[in-house]
Parts: sequence; C-alpha cells; structure tokens
Amino acid sequence: MEELAGLHPHIVHFPIALLVTYSFIELFGIIFRKDFVSKSAYLVLCVGIFFSFLAALTGNQALEIHNYWNEITIPVAENHQLYANLSIWFFSGLLIIRTVLVLKKKFNGAWKYIFLILLPVGVYFVFQTGKYGGELMHKFGVGTEIQPDKFKLVD
Repeated sequence: MEELAGLHPHIVHFPIALLVTYSFIELFGIIFRKDFVSKSAYLVLCVGIFFSFLAALTGNQALEIHNYWNEITIPVAENHQLYANLSIWFFSGLLIIRTVLVLKKKFNGAWKYIFLILLPVGVYFVFQTGKYGGELMHKFGVGTEIQPDKFKLVD
C-alpha cells in the first residue's frame, strides 16, 4: 500500500484546484446567468469529487505508514482528516443536490442563491484541509524521506 501513499502528494493538488475552481465557475455562471458556464461548473465539480476520493484513499494510506506520530503531530493529522472529510461530504452533497435539481429543472432562482451562500463554506473546508496537510508535510516531514529525530514513536 506504500504505492498509494506515495501518490498522495501528487493527487492531492487536483481536488484542491478543481473544487476551488468549481466554486468560482459556479459563482460566475450564477451571477452572469450563463448556462454553458453553469454546465462547465458541474463537470468540474464531478471531476473534483472523483479526485477527492482518490486523495482520501491515498491520504489514509500515507497516514497509516507514517511511524513518527507524537502529541504535536497527531492533532494536526486529525484536523487534516476532519477537514478533508468535511470537504468531500460537503461537495458530494452539493453534487447530489445539484444533480437532482437539474434533473427536475429546478436549479434556478432561490436554489442558485443558496449555492452562492454555501460555496465559501466549501472553499473554507478545502483551504483548511490544505493548510493542515501542508503543515504535516513541511513542518513535520510526513510523507517525506526526512524523519526528524526529535519525534518519538507513539503506540
């Protein structure tokens, strides 16, 4: 499973970029009432969710194989997982709701404005996920060849 863990740093940037980009494209499509832009946003959301699941799969493997956890790094990893899960569930929920509304031809009016209000929440979740993930890697060496001597092994 180390192969999957090694892919995490490469895959993780796709959902970050796609979900944030989706939010801006959706915003643009709603404000300027461009149907093509709205459909494009939907496609970007679908691809972003797909890569989110890949990132979660590889990220869980990366956390499993890391051997240098301590009282400082464990809360950072837990926050990273929390916000990653919130991001996936939040955007998956938006995808499901949006799909149902589009199929029923009800993605208009108030629903679009509800999405406008919700989009910053999703972007915040993605931002927090990246912040904690970056801290794990850059500050504590998780996922790198460097294993700082100051970290002790925790059972």
